[in-house]
Amino acid sequence: MNHKFRCACPITSALDILGDKWILVIIKQMLIEDKRTFKDFTESDEAIATNILSSKLKCLEEFDIITKKQLPDNKKTNLYLLTEKGLALTPIIVELSIWSDENVRALNSIMRDSPEIEVLKSDKNAFIKMIIDTYKVKTENLI
Repeated sequence: MNHKFRCACPITSALDILGDKWILVIIKQMLIEDKRTFKDFTESDEAIATNILSSKLKCLEEFDIITKKQLPDNKKTNLYLLTEKGLALTPIIVELSIWSDENVRALNSIMRDSPEIEVLKSDKNAFIKMIIDTYKVKTENLI
């Protein structure tokens, strides 16, 4: 895996991986919406094109943010799971949710209300831990 980064800046380097408009959406879907198969992703509200989805899943796998496994009972279906590196992005997803609620809601009339946002704002660290723990419980027997 030989990837070119634009410069030595840590933020720019992270954005070289995560800055695409689909990458964090896919991670959010895996972490919060229990998306694990190609079909799960294609059926989501975001409607990502299959060629783009394939490319982004491959990229996430190359950077060890996700791992791909075959289902034991169905060799045709791949299961995509977040790695520890992928789970480490949870605080970014949480902060982005708060920022969006506070700054984008006025611009997006169809943004849904989320009761979790108030819980999230009251104790971010506990909320982050709960999301990660829930994900691990749901996927522990799939690994």
